[in-house]
Amino acid sequence: MASDSAWRSAARQLPLRLTVGAYFLNSGLSKRDADQATAEGLQQFAAATYPFLRKLDAQKFTRLLSTGEIAVAAALLLPVMPAAVAGAALTAFSCGTLGLYLRTPGVREEGSLRPTEQGTPLAKDIWILGAGISLIAEGMTKDRGPATTALGSWRRMLRR
Repeated sequence: MASDSAWRSAARQLPLRLTVGAYFLNSGLSKRDADQATAEGLQQFAAATYPFLRKLDAQKFTRLLSTGEIAVAAALLLPVMPAAVAGAALTAFSCGTLGLYLRTPGVREEGSLRPTEQGTPLAKDIWILGAGISLIAEGMTKDRGPATTALGSWRRMLRR
């Protein structure tokens, strides 16, 4: 029999996991078949902040980025994935993009965290960090057992 907390947990997670998961899936799929110019642009932008990325071929970097985004999407969209695991994947990815925001010249106003017009696409990733931390907190504070995944919560509710 499903508890009220299982219903509330599933209800809280579902909108966040669906919207952010769909966003990541779309982003990852759009990079999947990137042309050479797009791949080089993505790699050069990332390598300016993370120099070790210069060692990778631009197409390989873009495929890895695409695969990473699709993997995060899968963690969010698959109901069998525990909230804490999905949240950890989302948090790790967002820390990388926020690192770009904090270290790339010209994306923040001088002496401030406020984004410039060029920095707004990166600054919005702060909500991704918040979503990831929320999922981690949810996964670590709710009851253990079958309800630790969104699917487990739904299964338990349907057994009533």
